[in-house]
Amino acid sequence: MSRVLFVVPPLTGHVNPAIGVAGELAARGHEVAIAGHLDVIGHLIPAGMTVFGLPDLPGDADREAVVARSRGLRGPASLKFLWEEFLLPLNTAMIPAIEQIVARFHPDAIVADQQAIGAALVARRHGLHWATLATTSAELDDPYGVLAGLGQWVRGLLRDFQLTHGLTSADADAVDLRFSDELVIVFSVADLLRRPDTPQPSVAPRNTVFVGSATGGLRVASTPFPWEWLDPRRAAVLVSLGTVTREAGGRFLRAAAEGLLTLTDRVQAIVVAPPGLVDDLNAPDDLLVTESVPQIELMSRLSAVVCHAGNNTVCEALTHGLPLVVAPVRDDQPIIAEQVVRTGAGVRIKFGRAGASNVRAAVSAVLDDPIHRLAAERLRDAFRLAGGVAAAADHVEKLVA
Repeated sequence: MSRVLFVVPPLTGHVNPAIGVAGELAARGHEVAIAGHLDVIGHLIPAGMTVFGLPDLPGDADREAVVARSRGLRGPASLKFLWEEFLLPLNTAMIPAIEQIVARFHPDAIVADQQAIGAALVARRHGLHWATLATTSAELDDPYGVLAGLGQWVRGLLRDFQLTHGLTSADADAVDLRFSDELVIVFSVADLLRRPDTPQPSVAPRNTVFVGSATGGLRVASTPFPWEWLDPRRAAVLVSLGTVTREAGGRFLRAAAEGLLTLTDRVQAIVVAPPGLVDDLNAPDDLLVTESVPQIELMSRLSAVVCHAGNNTVCEALTHGLPLVVAPVRDDQPIIAEQVVRTGAGVRIKFGRAGASNVRAAVSAVLDDPIHRLAAERLRDAFRLAGGVAAAADHVEKLVA
């Protein structure tokens, strides 16, 4: 049996897949631990799992200021902000803590989230087996397109990061910290990529494996839900913007709720929203507004999903053959949204401009046009064949064997 250290950033969508794989390895007898920022992710980690805390993030006021500055950014500006203002400072701060954890836990391998480049750097320093856990396929789907200079800028940042923290120029040139040279585990399926059979060597190494979604993995207890509220005679549609985007999504959530309320002869809507945003639209039989839902369990009862094209939500929906309405906001979301549309599994609307009529039309399209349902069902088969967290655990076991 082996010791495996998982390192995650303080982002919910990145934590649950890692916990799923860690839990599967633990069930097989391996000793596993999670390293992360407990003030943000502590509530997501199941009891009994070994946890190491990373340095706290800035105080709430400073953190809120960073979030506020990021909200209006899109495209290249958003990506530059992500790296310069969030990822590089975050990873620089985690390196000393990861060094101490390695000295204490003595892992045989580190499984580093694709954004936990500080952990990847420590693994390289110590010559440890190292796997990348990619909770989105965006970096493998020609993410920079015509903006080749932006891709080169990111690679330059990562090279400088390695040089700054003690690696040689030759070592820094040899490996991109976003992609382990031993194993890259991607929570998605190759069927969604533009060029699934010919990943660019400069972007993704040949040892990339696609494992589908993390829906079957270990996680904390589910949120209660009024299952009796669902009407089997109508299509249930979920509207969710994830844990980060929803705070800035009041306008979109209201438009979605209002649009779906015009379809109550055939639709019941569940809108996930913070308190105070759309509570006044609650309709006892037609619209349920709630702060959280047991999303994975709910998927099997849904007919469609409206979301921001977050990779986890998209993969969970497609694992159940559900067509999507996607309204991407930033970061990898436009790329994931393009994958959905490109495969025919859904339609895209504009996050900042969509009104009630746009949401109504888009939901009607994915419910009524069999093309979207059939495309989603084809992808469902691909996701189920990919193997999920069990397949990911298999590959980690091979790495440390």
